[in-house]
Amino acid sequence: MTYIDIIERSVAANAENLKSVADRIWSFAEIRYEEAQSAALLADELEAAGFQVTRQAGGIETAFVASYGSGHPVVAILGEFDALTGLSQQSGVTQHDPIQQGGNGHGCGHNLLGTGALAAILALKACKDELDLKGTIRFYGCPAEEGGGGKAYMAREGLFDGVDVAFTWHPWDENLAYNARMLATNQLYFTFRGTSAHAGFEPHLGRSALDAVELTNVGANYLREHIIQDGRIHYAITDAGGRAPNVVQSHAQVLYKVRAPRMDQVRDITERVKDVARGAALMTGTELEITFDAASADLVPNVTLARMMHGEFEKFGTPTFSNSEKDFASRIQKTFAAEVQSRIAKRGKILSEDLNPFEEEPTFLHGSTDVGDVSWLVPTGQVYVATEAYGTPPHTWQMVSQGKSGYAHKGMLQAGKVLAASAVRALTDPDLLGTAKAEHKEQLAGESYLPLIPPEATPQRLR
Repeated sequence: MTYIDIIERSVAANAENLKSVADRIWSFAEIRYEEAQSAALLADELEAAGFQVTRQAGGIETAFVASYGSGHPVVAILGEFDALTGLSQQSGVTQHDPIQQGGNGHGCGHNLLGTGALAAILALKACKDELDLKGTIRFYGCPAEEGGGGKAYMAREGLFDGVDVAFTWHPWDENLAYNARMLATNQLYFTFRGTSAHAGFEPHLGRSALDAVELTNVGANYLREHIIQDGRIHYAITDAGGRAPNVVQSHAQVLYKVRAPRMDQVRDITERVKDVARGAALMTGTELEITFDAASADLVPNVTLARMMHGEFEKFGTPTFSNSEKDFASRIQKTFAAEVQSRIAKRGKILSEDLNPFEEEPTFLHGSTDVGDVSWLVPTGQVYVATEAYGTPPHTWQMVSQGKSGYAHKGMLQAGKVLAASAVRALTDPDLLGTAKAEHKEQLAGESYLPLIPPEATPQRLR
């Protein structure tokens, strides 16, 4: 029996339970560093399957590592399970309909991501047992990918030390072996404290913290013209200082997110944004407190692993979808913005049932992921698998609505197969592993991993 046969059998045998696990995590909808139920559910499943599980790994409450076997090579499967705030949504409907106003929702499909990784590690264990494969396999339960930098903290605590290669996947609207770079990112809170006063009688006695926030935002908007083309500066006012316009606001806060292709560029832009905030404090006579929130490294691609994963994807093929699944996906597409619908019309695609051709030259995606921190430490391979209607924008209610659909489950299970097969290749092909490691060293070009998170920083829940 081949590893392909064993993987197919394992995923089929576990399919119904895996769908249930994914749907339960969807319903938990726990945001960064609050994923207690989601992490426990996945850890329990792995413990029941014979893995040795370390919970609260690295002192991080919702991180865990499950291990099976001994010795090298050490192959890691990365799983995520955090949701996004403000995206509460009923499943299986084609209109915005929150379950709870302001609640959370899986707008990036991480309920599928973590469970697809679970499917992979269970199938990989079956291969290891039946084919007597040497080495160690590990499942990394990674919290807080959505703006919390969970893997960066796990990396800082040495949890990836000794790993030879890592694999993961992400829900998407197409099927492909991921071969691209992504942006490094840094998040900081700027908290201003001033002096309250009656805005009519004695405004001259007030020092407005809200003015400081607004001046910071104005200055940052001017700064945008003078940073590199691929740099990004985002912000959200998290505390406007109150709701009374006749009171000078004595406190206000804004959260900034800086992105750039490399970590050193993020550091440079971040310092310039800090100077803008310091200037705003000087102009308004307020005090400024700068608090680190989270960060993640740029993603280092590994063409060797991407090419291999494309080949394993070809062996399994892509999921096919029923007419009813396509009908629901088509109705979801009709809710997208006109620009997205125009792009969909050019492709004439409802659900992706083909595998994108492999591109040898890494591309660039203007998003961020804390998988980047792992990719600086070990060669890391990814696939993206269709689990949503073509054109679905990430971080939207439409994504949440599709998170328990039949086609979401199909894509999740297919991802598990590809990840498991890729891991088997890494366990059994020393030449592949050697080539991937040599490429990884070349990609780093002599630069060492220096995380963006400060040494004194600790994982932060969303404020």
